[in-house]
Amino acid sequence: MSPGRAIAVASALVASLGAAACDEGGGGDDLAAVALAGGDLTIFDRSSNAFRMPAPNLSDEEARRHLDGDAAFEAAFVTAPAPVHAGLGPGFNHFSCTGCHPRDGRGMAVAGSDTLLSPLLVRVSLAPGAGDPAYPGGPVPVPGLGTQIQDHAVYGQAPEASVALTWDEVPGEYADGTPYTLRRPRLDIRLPDGSPLGDEVLTSPRIPSPVFGLGLLEAVPEAALEAAADPDDADGDGISGRVNRVWNPRVGAMTVGRFGWKANTADLAAQTAGAYLNDMGVSSQYAPDDDGSWELADDVVADTTFYVQTLAVPAPHDLGGADVARGERAFRQMGCDGCHTPTLETGPHEIGALAGQRFHPYTDLLLHDMGEGLADGRPDGEADGREWRTSPLWGLGLTQTVLPGATYLHDGRARTVSEAILWHGGEAEPAREAFRTADLRTRAALLAFLQSR
Repeated sequence: MSPGRAIAVASALVASLGAAACDEGGGGDDLAAVALAGGDLTIFDRSSNAFRMPAPNLSDEEARRHLDGDAAFEAAFVTAPAPVHAGLGPGFNHFSCTGCHPRDGRGMAVAGSDTLLSPLLVRVSLAPGAGDPAYPGGPVPVPGLGTQIQDHAVYGQAPEASVALTWDEVPGEYADGTPYTLRRPRLDIRLPDGSPLGDEVLTSPRIPSPVFGLGLLEAVPEAALEAAADPDDADGDGISGRVNRVWNPRVGAMTVGRFGWKANTADLAAQTAGAYLNDMGVSSQYAPDDDGSWELADDVVADTTFYVQTLAVPAPHDLGGADVARGERAFRQMGCDGCHTPTLETGPHEIGALAGQRFHPYTDLLLHDMGEGLADGRPDGEADGREWRTSPLWGLGLTQTVLPGATYLHDGRARTVSEAILWHGGEAEPAREAFRTADLRTRAALLAFLQSR
């Protein structure tokens, strides 16, 4: 779809929704712009396949390469020797990219040796200074485990450890007396001999996050992220976002991180290579084996990277709805937009489709102190144990359409969007309390707005 055609479709969509937004103080022109959540990469699809569509502004050559990357993303690896897709293991979490990201969406909080359904991942490390000081800009690997537990193994090999997941209930109450129950994960990690993981090992459970729209996030200039950061809260608004600086194996230097739950990865090539190694046990140029060799051809990593760079972004829906408009006002009044920045812009990029885009992800890509309730106590790059990168909100309302039963937050503890809000603390505590103490109608409107994304 051409840019002009996309704008025309967005304008027609908004016009068809009636005048409710204008009655709430919104404007048709503004709504038409917001409807293009991914700029020229926006698609108008709210189906279960909404996260896995190619950007509509790709050239014919780029569209063909996107399909090659799609095939690589879905490829199932097997043990060597094999004529194709060899190299799985010896330890792994899943045998394909799509196994952790079904329909290119998020994973689930599911653990155990009997599951390969979008499995829970467990990051591990030693306290800084307790291990290899040569490991640049990242967590200190655990001997025998690295930085992620691989709880499956190829035939004849033992998994690095077993992971069992249970939940502790955390009761709470809205200001109007309505009760709620949150949950907190509890992990039981056992080494192959049955012994528990040592107390010196820092652990952090993670669910895989959606992969659509990542090319746009990658194309935001580093200078823009640094300009948006306010590490010392110089403006006194209680929000002190900061960039994470991490080792980038592609350029051999420390650069600004923006991917991963703690912004611990600098770009999508490094993210892709890291996923192949940690999730599937398949080494590549940017994530080689210990001896410096690698298994996966460079063009496979490049095509997979191109695939995630060029996935489309689904447009929001119900933009003219009165509840959605009311919820957007509440979103701003509660201060949610202090971290979930609605609009970003890309700079120049080698992929022309990504350059010069104005889009609406609702993230600042910065680290924020989210309080003790969400703290994992595990540093990652310059991120400390209480800091997390602001997650984008685009596509939020499609989460369970894409994968029924999918959950929220870094470890999947939140079963609903409201539970995710109620876990916010630290810098986000005032926004959380504004939600918790709001009347039922306002809470419902805010949730309607978030579900419209």
